[in-house]
Amino acid sequence: MRGKKVAKTKPDPLALRIDKLLWYLRFAGNRTMAKKLANKGHVRLNGRRVDRAHLMVRQGDILTIPQGREVHVIRIAILPLRRGSAPDAQSCFERLRTGE
Repeated sequence: MRGKKVAKTKPDPLALRIDKLLWYLRFAGNRTMAKKLANKGHVRLNGRRVDRAHLMVRQGDILTIPQGREVHVIRIAILPLRRGSAPDAQSCFERLRTGE
């Protein structure tokens, strides 16, 4: 019995999975927590509710991320290559002001 052939796709270097991005930018303590945050539908990507951790985020996208009593609205300036220090993570996005 032969197995099914699976088409291998190359990852897009201009995009990053949302769960990985949340972990890289330190909005989640580990990848599992980031995946749960994305799957529960609490995060918004460009105003649309996210319910899948595999959605791809690109430079210039806007994320709305709840954390405790705060809601962070950020624009992705550059995609990080890895999880680095907090200052490195903060240099990858800019905070947007919400209605005051």
